[in-house]
Amino acid sequence: MSDLGNEARRFVRGQQNGVLATLSQRLPGYPFGSVAPFVLDQQGRPVILISSLAEHTRNIGADPRVSLIVQPFSPDMQEAGRVTLVGRAERLPDKDALGPRYLRYLPQAAAYFALHDFAFYRIEPERIRYIGGFGKIHWIEAAAYLAPAYALAEAEAGILEHMNRDHADALLDYCRHFQGVTPQAVEMIGIDGDGFDLRADGRILRFDFSEPIVDAAGARQALVEMVQRCRL
Repeated sequence: MSDLGNEARRFVRGQQNGVLATLSQRLPGYPFGSVAPFVLDQQGRPVILISSLAEHTRNIGADPRVSLIVQPFSPDMQEAGRVTLVGRAERLPDKDALGPRYLRYLPQAAAYFALHDFAFYRIEPERIRYIGGFGKIHWIEAAAYLAPAYALAEAEAGILEHMNRDHADALLDYCRHFQGVTPQAVEMIGIDGDGFDLRADGRILRFDFSEPIVDAAGARQALVEMVQRCRL
């Protein structure tokens, strides 16, 4: 992974909403944009939950080439960083494998998830356009952006259960020290090789690791070191 690829992936991990562009079948030759909540998988690939009846789903069925632009709101959108992932969208055959992770991040989608005509589509990036600010504009190859398939993915559920059950005090410490907030309710909802996410009073807060981790042992070490930094 290149430094820029790592930086772009970490940027996208902090977001859950984007604009999906597909190739219109109703108006051939025109791009069709739609709002697209998403969750990244462990490697950094966006996963969207969409209905077979939706315009963008029909477009993908005819031509899987898509792009997803990810940009947080800013008073000056031209100055804000943003990432455009260009690739191909593929329907996943099973909703259950990614369902728990998706719904931890986007619980408001539970009713859609339960409907038979909604399915997960994963965007396999081919190239990434990363704009990190004025004058910082780069094309990045997918191999430089994507994280390897670490063993951490299989350990995620166990880590979340352990942290939420036994270390609620540490989660509060992370919020106070790194984000400057003291929530009434906090839970860990996801962890990956780049960092982890907490839901604090309904708001998702992102925490980056200083170095990538690959497994449960690495996660434990990184989380303990962050607690120690909070309590110095």
